[in-house]
Amino acid sequence: MDKNAKSFLKRKEDVQQQWLVFDAQGKTLGRLASEIAKVLRGKHRPDFTPHVDCGDGVIVINADKVVVTGSKRARKVYRYYTGHMSGLREVPYQTMMDRHPTYPVEHAIKGMMPKTRLARKQLKRLRIFAGNEHNMQAQKPTIVNC
Repeated sequence: MDKNAKSFLKRKEDVQQQWLVFDAQGKTLGRLASEIAKVLRGKHRPDFTPHVDCGDGVIVINADKVVVTGSKRARKVYRYYTGHMSGLREVPYQTMMDRHPTYPVEHAIKGMMPKTRLARKQLKRLRIFAGNEHNMQAQKPTIVNC
């Protein structure tokens, strides 16, 4: 390796961000979430720099048609705490899909992102839609086949 070769570090000003559309219909929840988390962080680019927000915006359509494998449809449970005594709430996967069909996808993606200020900023570029239509045409998104 050349002694004088320097590592390339991208600057915030050099970033060209674009928007990508992911269709969740028939895709496995975890595999789809890991791909989307990778794009939000910018790890799909050859010039990825960990401390710079070089990720792209992501639009997810058909989030209500995402698939879980095995017996997760019956056994998977989402838990949250209200802050009051005996405030632990458990919502089964199927009930959550009926109430908020975008929540399982959002929850899975958020869990795969690092817990930092930069990741919270990157998550703001995530848009999830339950149906086939989205209102993000002004961003000129590119459709991704994964």
